[in-house]
Order: sequence, then structure tokens, then C-alpha cells
Amino acid sequence: MPYKIIFTDIDGTLLNKDRELSQLTKEVFRALQKKVPVVLISSRMPQAMTHLQQELHIEHQPLICYNGGLIIVDGKKVGSTEIPVAVVKSLEEFNSGLDCHLSLYNNEDWFVPAMDEWAKREENNTRVTPEVKPAKEVIQEWEAQKKGAHKIMCMGKEEKIDAIEKYLLNEFRNELHLYRSKPTYLEIANKRVSKLTAIKVLLDQYFHLSLKEILAFGDNYNDYEMLKAAGMGIAVGNARPEILKIANEITHEGKKDGVALSLQKLFNLT
Repeated sequence: MPYKIIFTDIDGTLLNKDRELSQLTKEVFRALQKKVPVVLISSRMPQAMTHLQQELHIEHQPLICYNGGLIIVDGKKVGSTEIPVAVVKSLEEFNSGLDCHLSLYNNEDWFVPAMDEWAKREENNTRVTPEVKPAKEVIQEWEAQKKGAHKIMCMGKEEKIDAIEKYLLNEFRNELHLYRSKPTYLEIANKRVSKLTAIKVLLDQYFHLSLKEILAFGDNYNDYEMLKAAGMGIAVGNARPEILKIANEITHEGKKDGVALSLQKLFNLT
């Protein structure tokens, strides 16, 4: 087996229908411990990933959060790329006429304008409780602290999200990466980062491995570059058509233990 490290997405890829780790997944990852390191890579914030690391017994491994915007090794930030606060401010001002939900993230902080249906849904999905604070206040504090956002999540009616996406493409096309995870969701990150850029940092500086030696699992648009560059890029059965097209292999759906079943086969696990 030429693959010496595994990178796997979480939502839509690794979790079951209850958005939890199945017993089979836990058993397979436990069996992999002596064979290869496994790194979780997601658009999630750190706290929404560490409990999964603990369940999989891989808390000693690095974390790639915010689609590559934050890289953590041994509990310390080794890579951090933020959206400039001026961009956040411009978006907040444009959104004042739309009133979409804006979740603002920096490191382990998650700010929401209110505990509305969107915040509650994300809280349920990630097991993290946000801090309620108006976006204007967050921006003022970030300006003073010279901080930006590792991620912005816009949530609202599809036509309003369309308007935000169009505005950002017109104003900040060269600065932002826009990822439409679903019609009512728009995730925003700095254009200089992706899951692949973060993987390269870890491969070069910590694992000293090549892209040909990695095995990667994903399902959505933000996994495209990672899967295409990996020595073995595997899409779960429920992946987007564009992801299925470029994957080296297609496994079962994420909710049906696709990652675990694929790893069992590839690493001859019982």
C-alpha cells in the first residue's frame, strides 16, 4: 500500500445519518492507528472537530479547519489566513438591506447576530454554542485587534444568498473563495487558501511526504482540489457530480460508512 497518510472531510463524507461517527468508522480508525496517520480536514471550526478526533483516538494528529484557513499542530496554530476585516465590514454593510444571518469565525470564536433558526441548526450540527454579538461590534473589536475572519457563513433565503454571492464576486473576486454548500448557505474564505494548500503545508513541514502518497476522501466542491491532487482521491457515493467525475474511486455514501468500508478494503482490515 503506497499511501502513507489519510485526509478526510467530515460533513457529507465521514458522518452517518445522525451526523455522528458510526461504530464501524470508530473501529476502522482504531485499527488504522499503527498503519497511517489520519487528519480531519473541514470547513468547521476547531471545537467542532476536536470531539471527533477524540472519538477516533487521533487527537494527537493535526487539524485543518476553515477549509485550510487555520492549521493546528499539537494544539498550536502553525498556519492562519484570514479574510481582511475591511472585507467583512463591506459585506456587513451590504447585508444590512437583506438581513441574512452572518456567522463570523476567528480561531475558536464564533459570533452570531442572534440565536435564530440558522444558529440553532449549526449548533446542533457541530455541538458548539456561538456567542451572540452584533456584527458591527465584532468588526469594531477586530479592527482594534487587527484581526479578520477565518470564515464567514451567510445563511438565508436562496435569492438573498444569490444577491450576496453576486456582490462579493463583483467586489472581491480576487480576494475571496466562495463556496455554496447548499442553496441557502454561502461559505466565504480567503482565496489564498484551500484544503490543498493546507495539506501541502503539513506534507512539507511535518510529515515530509508527497501528494502521491496521500489518500483523501470528500464529497463537495471544496474537496475538488484535494481529491484531484491526491495520490488516491476517493469520493463518497453522495458526492457532487463534479467530484464523482474527477475521483480515482467512488465508494458507498458517507451516511452508509463509505469511508470506513473503503479503508477496510484498501488496508485489508477485518
